[in-house]
Amino acid sequence: MDLITAFTATPAAPFVWSLVLAGGVVILSIVPLGAARSQADFTMADMGAPRAMFERLPAWGKRASWAHQNSFEAFSLHAPAALLAVIAALQLAGMRGVDVRILIPAKPDHKLVYLAAFSYFDDASLTGVRFYRYEDGFLHEKAMLVDDAAAAVGTANFDNRSFRLN
Repeated sequence: MDLITAFTATPAAPFVWSLVLAGGVVILSIVPLGAARSQADFTMADMGAPRAMFERLPAWGKRASWAHQNSFEAFSLHAPAALLAVIAALQLAGMRGVDVRILIPAKPDHKLVYLAAFSYFDDASLTGVRFYRYEDGFLHEKAMLVDDAAAAVGTANFDNRSFRLN
């Protein structure tokens, strides 16, 4: 699969790749910041004064700190797009006749997050996506099987808050 095909394989792919790239920026921006922090030789006693720690960073380390902080803001803008991309992908699959089944726990660990996920269920149900409830305890893992050929396992919840935080 070439790069163009990977970025356009589904209508949701550009949004998903946007999230992947934004997440990569968050992770990669910590590398120069870590180098600057190690050069400043902080101790555990310094942890109580983050502004003083920032002032002790070299100039390039301060820029790295700002870049790292701004990367979180960029990521939070991309996360809702990724959530919509996942929902759109599930709905499009359901409309194409793909057997899409989602198993959710019947007993929530966080009531607000649990209820937030339901806001997407009605629209997805109209496109053929089926939802089931797991009754034998709490279920937190997420698994996806594709035609007995591929599988993915994760832990992010299916709601906007979790897509922003995880």
